[in-house]
Amino acid sequence: MKTNSNTTHQRPRFGALRKWLPAGALALSGLFTGALAHAAASSADASLVKRGEYLARAADCIACHTSNKAQPYAGGVPFNLPFGTIYSTNITPDKTYGIGSLSDADFIGAVREGKSKDGKRLYPAMPYTSYTQLTDDDILAIRAYLRTIAPVGKPAPANTLGFPFNQRWAMVFWNLFNFDSGRFQPDPAKSAEWNRGAYLVGALAHCQECHTPRNFMQGLSSKSLAGAQLGNWTAYNVTPDPVAGIGGWSDAELIAYLRDGAAPGVANAAGPMAEVVENSTRFLSDQDLKAMATYLRTVPAQSNGAQGANQPRYGWGSPIQSVTALRSQPLTVLGGGGVADGRTLYNANCASCHGWQGTGVGGKDAGAYPSLMHNSSVGAPNADNLTMVVLHGVSRETNHGHMSMPAFEGELSDAEVATLVNFVTTQFGNPAATTDAAKVAKMR
Repeated sequence: MKTNSNTTHQRPRFGALRKWLPAGALALSGLFTGALAHAAASSADASLVKRGEYLARAADCIACHTSNKAQPYAGGVPFNLPFGTIYSTNITPDKTYGIGSLSDADFIGAVREGKSKDGKRLYPAMPYTSYTQLTDDDILAIRAYLRTIAPVGKPAPANTLGFPFNQRWAMVFWNLFNFDSGRFQPDPAKSAEWNRGAYLVGALAHCQECHTPRNFMQGLSSKSLAGAQLGNWTAYNVTPDPVAGIGGWSDAELIAYLRDGAAPGVANAAGPMAEVVENSTRFLSDQDLKAMATYLRTVPAQSNGAQGANQPRYGWGSPIQSVTALRSQPLTVLGGGGVADGRTLYNANCASCHGWQGTGVGGKDAGAYPSLMHNSSVGAPNADNLTMVVLHGVSRETNHGHMSMPAFEGELSDAEVATLVNFVTTQFGNPAATTDAAKVAKMR
């Protein structure tokens, strides 16, 4: 190739070099190229699995599909409904009892449409009514992650539904009234952050499945996110209503609650919400938590019957001002069962952590023993969540460590629990929220 000072040197193409290179060099070159391609594919696979793990966390799949932490995703979690019990399925890669034999199309159909491989309808304990909005890419990323889980060869227990609820074909009619299939459609008039929040709240995190009241068919009602009963627990109103909902929360408080399960001066997560924090929301990025808060600010506010209330749940309470005031109260034993009064029960069981004034210990630290004033459970219009906390305690794994409160179900009688709860709500919270021994007995 002739060149001169005005001509750019040109490199011969690889095809032309082939006749100059020995066969061994060409073979090594082919191996090197193949290794690069394999490394790129492996990197892509690892990235997909990592993304799928994040999405599975956001969807909180592990909470509903893990009854034994030693066998994650092996199913068997009971859902106790008014008409029987449904058990979650095994979603490990086991080909007999899990989802190992499902095609990608089968998996998408189950997640998004509530249809099993054999065409049977799934019960809506599987929240396909929300997951229907998920994209193919997100569902398949979750599937890629689940393929990396250790397979567990164990069937889920049989459901115990009575007639006619045990007839899966009848789900066709339930879906007709309660299910609208369709993918998430971004709103072009809204910001990318708002749309991300709408997708997270409405699809992946499926918040409405717990926080929306159910109709008589156990479908979601039109009062989205207005609060609902989950067995003995209340999932509170999370619409922007300033009294009934979270309208008075700051973005920082809402994000802290989702991330840590604690927003000092507002609320502390217990029961099912503590599990959501432990398994799901504490793993979300700051950007995604902010997006969820941004979206929740804009959903239609629901008063949920709180028009007559003059303050939100966290607005109640004032500390005991003087120890003299306590000393001046006579110590009494209630009824014929030898039940101590609420003050004595509180001092014996609660004051060491929450303080004799009820102000808590540890200030605004995420791991503090919370104040009983300005606390959503203590200021709620009913005492259900507070009763459940006293009975069953609190266990919440967070990014700051394990937060716990002991359960008193084995220490206190039904009458003692009722007396203690009534003292706490009257002294530190909403005095209209009371309970009795008979109701405590049902909630054990």
